[in-house]
Amino acid sequence: MHANPPKSSLLLHRINSDTPAHNSTTSTPDNSFMLCQKRYPLTCNMPVPDTVARHHTHPVGPNQCCSAVVQQIAAPVSTVWSVVRRFDNPQAYKHFVKSCHVIVGDGEVGTLREVSVISGLPAARSTERLEILDDERHVISFSVVGGDHRLANYRSVTTLHPSTSGNGTVVVESYVVDVPLGNTKDDTCVFVDTIVRCNLQSLAQIAENLSSRK
Repeated sequence: MHANPPKSSLLLHRINSDTPAHNSTTSTPDNSFMLCQKRYPLTCNMPVPDTVARHHTHPVGPNQCCSAVVQQIAAPVSTVWSVVRRFDNPQAYKHFVKSCHVIVGDGEVGTLREVSVISGLPAARSTERLEILDDERHVISFSVVGGDHRLANYRSVTTLHPSTSGNGTVVVESYVVDVPLGNTKDDTCVFVDTIVRCNLQSLAQIAENLSSRK
């Protein structure tokens, strides 16, 4: 029998760069970086294994914000992952995406996609690079490298792990992004958090429907 992995608490609320880093091995001496991961319980406490939490530790510059959103899904990890891992098909569950075309690569790390966004958002298209695709640990990450939008230097990491009941999946998606000129960190995080939360709720519905059909 293996011992249960240690747990960490993820900060699910918005994190500003003036928040001090805790237990950090990557922060700089002048404290210009902080981490999305916190080692103490908060109001929205969602314990996750340390092996998962480490993927949501981001260096954050003085003009950036960082946040994490958690979604529990009543479907197996394998079912949820089959939807999430499709870098070429984000519109399967991201309703704000109108279309996606792979412009470089074949789905491996380094692949570039161009995403068209639905009208009504302050964006038209986004060029995104696949940074991590780990089928064993169920981790996917992408960064925004171009396009017509205001989310500069956006990087997202999504992880999946079994729920404590063993019958479902916990999805954690964190991101770090520059704060656009004329906006506050709170403005930026509220906007991005809303999109991420909508995407994960859509993912939950799709994965649960797939699971029930199986």
